[in-house]
Amino acid sequence: MYDITHDAFSLGLVGLAQFIPMVLLTLVVGQVADRFDRKRIVFLCQIIEALIAGLLLYGNIANWLGREQILIAASVLGACRAFEGPSSSALLPQLVPNNILQQAIAWSTSAGQTAQIIGPSLGGLLFSLGQTYVYCTVTIALFVSAILTYLIKTERRTVRKSEPVSIRSIFSGLEFVYRHPIILGTISLDLFAVLLGGATALLPIFAQDILQTGPWGLGLMRTAPAIGALSMSIILASFPLKKSIGPKLFGALCIFGLATMLFAVSTNLFVSLFALVLIGASDVVSVVIRSSLVQLQTPDEMRGRVNAVNSLFIGTSNQLGEFESGTMAGLIGTVPAAFVGGLGTIIVAGLWMYLFPSLRRIRSLSER
Repeated sequence: MYDITHDAFSLGLVGLAQFIPMVLLTLVVGQVADRFDRKRIVFLCQIIEALIAGLLLYGNIANWLGREQILIAASVLGACRAFEGPSSSALLPQLVPNNILQQAIAWSTSAGQTAQIIGPSLGGLLFSLGQTYVYCTVTIALFVSAILTYLIKTERRTVRKSEPVSIRSIFSGLEFVYRHPIILGTISLDLFAVLLGGATALLPIFAQDILQTGPWGLGLMRTAPAIGALSMSIILASFPLKKSIGPKLFGALCIFGLATMLFAVSTNLFVSLFALVLIGASDVVSVVIRSSLVQLQTPDEMRGRVNAVNSLFIGTSNQLGEFESGTMAGLIGTVPAAFVGGLGTIIVAGLWMYLFPSLRRIRSLSER
């Protein structure tokens, strides 16, 4: 988009075009994921995404690809991902037994972190060769992903009761979350903790104005959280958490907050990289625990709707977290904004320990 328009606002619209469908379709997505075959939903979404990438490839070759076409494509991709995310999350418990679900989530997180490390570098390399290479690679990758999804063998499912679509059934995901304090505490904790602790959105400012490291330092700083997350996810996959789950969740959030505060006040690149590795590692501990709790505390017939609500909270926290960090940095300065964000995460953790004692006291992931 930026290569075509050279307009930062248009670049921002790409993110907005993907985010709006997720918000608007949340309640519909949950219904679909709970009424139809989740594997088929994921497969169809990936096929549509591959076709959209193919159209972008053709538009680039035929030289008719412009701002409006990219925004339409981004909207369709956002809608597909709105359906794909909750469906794939709800599908995971059908693929592995509950006693190893935590390891499965950790390995899934590990794969995601690996993609976050390799993806931007590979994307930049391909873009340096030409836009055609980017669209062609994405199209092929999505088709391969769709084929692999189609080949997944799911366990025989329990027959669900056919619940008629009604206003109550549409809002039943929100109702279920509200009526179960552990799930409500888990999902809302992610929203507010990430909302306040989004210091990574300020990395370009730290690299240029505070640490004065230039593009190479910014590259290292962007990679550091992913390396910490990848390392921790491998550890959790090999040595799953079994006891004192609640205290470990809040402990991880406190480490996340302290590491964010350390990063904020650091004027040394190596200290900053260490803090960012801690941020990534502690965040994965929190993600694995929260994801496992949501999956194991929710019956299969409700997982689509609950995961749709969870996806909305996660998407909102990521988007608004970047907005909050940028706004605070503009108002009080970059270093104070990052420091206050880390402190805010610790305060939220303490407040949630008080508001949701059942979450604080939970000892195992299967405990209800």
